[in-house]
Amino acid sequence: MLTAAAPADAAELSRLRWRARRGMLENDLILQRYFAQRDTPLGKDEVAALDALLALDDNTLFDLFLRNTPLPGELDRPQVRDLLETLQRL
Repeated sequence: MLTAAAPADAAELSRLRWRARRGMLENDLILQRYFAQRDTPLGKDEVAALDALLALDDNTLFDLFLRNTPLPGELDRPQVRDLLETLQRL
């Protein structure tokens, strides 16, 4: 699981939760389940990884969740890969 030295601040987390509300119900359910199952606050690295995934359109994001498409090269970083693996298990 991802870790970071400093947790994200409340405003940043609120913004991220708002961005996680998607137009595609399936994505929305996966992302909301992720937030609901969190035992610890999100760290800055995890926020950055989630931000990168949320920048994708709904269809691309859903294909990533279903393992139908590889992670785009510009997002192929350890933090994003770790987060995506977590989301794929939900």
